[in-house]
Amino acid sequence: MIATVDGRQPQKSVGMTIDELTRLMVGLGCVEAINLDGGGSTTMVVKGKTVNNPSDPAGERPVSDALLVFRR
Repeated sequence: MIATVDGRQPQKSVGMTIDELTRLMVGLGCVEAINLDGGGSTTMVVKGKTVNNPSDPAGERPVSDALLVFRR
């Protein structure tokens, strides 16, 4: 299970607290979970297309960390 939560952006999203994220993961049936990052650098790309709304005012931010999932 992979979830991406957009940060606070007027008219788009309100973000989530860690407690809210915990409740979401439990509600989705997760037994263990990890929060990798938060804030403006959070970006999900599927098949080369950004599928969320990064909250950094400049848009997608170059970062040194990534979680990559490949289909076999």
